[in-house]
Amino acid sequence: MTIRVLICDELPVIGDGLRTLLDAVPDLDVIGTTDNGMEAIVLVRTKRPDVIVTDLSLRTIDGLEMIRRLGKEETRPNIVVFTRSDTDKTVSDVLHAGASCLLGKDASPQELVTAIRAAAAGRTMLAPDIAHRLVTWFREQPDTPESAPHPEVTELTPREREVTQMVARGMSTEEVARELTIGVATVRTHLYRVRTKLGVRDRAQLVSLAYQSGLM
Repeated sequence: MTIRVLICDELPVIGDGLRTLLDAVPDLDVIGTTDNGMEAIVLVRTKRPDVIVTDLSLRTIDGLEMIRRLGKEETRPNIVVFTRSDTDKTVSDVLHAGASCLLGKDASPQELVTAIRAAAAGRTMLAPDIAHRLVTWFREQPDTPESAPHPEVTELTPREREVTQMVARGMSTEEVARELTIGVATVRTHLYRVRTKLGVRDRAQLVSLAYQSGLM
């Protein structure tokens, strides 16, 4: 399957360089480049990319605001953030906005290609140093005797709980469908109902709530 990619970067030289790099990968098809956050939203609506590779510095609106607005679109692409900034606040903002993958601009070409494929499959990928910091932060949190279950979790059907647990373990929509021998559209319907019942916007919030509630 060919993955359609849109590249967003404030510096045209970087955008053009990424296009040259990704055009050489057989399963990737770069459908456009832009340095403008608003134009990127228009391109998403008209060209339907599977994955956006974006910096956070863009014209008109920044990358973070663009990601938030795309989260409200009926059909939204998966997002790979490719940026120089890797502060804790940036990491938190990017993940809460709904990005799938986060890499620093010191990432290798192969790491970027791997992140694009992971995003297209609905998986999450973080730069190794960012992942290490998140694990360190998690380990430093005080232990709690028992997770406080969220009342909404009890409203999930057995199948919805099963799908939620599989997604929280990092499985893509397609992998869940194969594991349960059901259609991808059926998995997406389950996830839509789960998000509605639990009041979460995206996969990242769903995974977080699954662990906080004791569902995992």
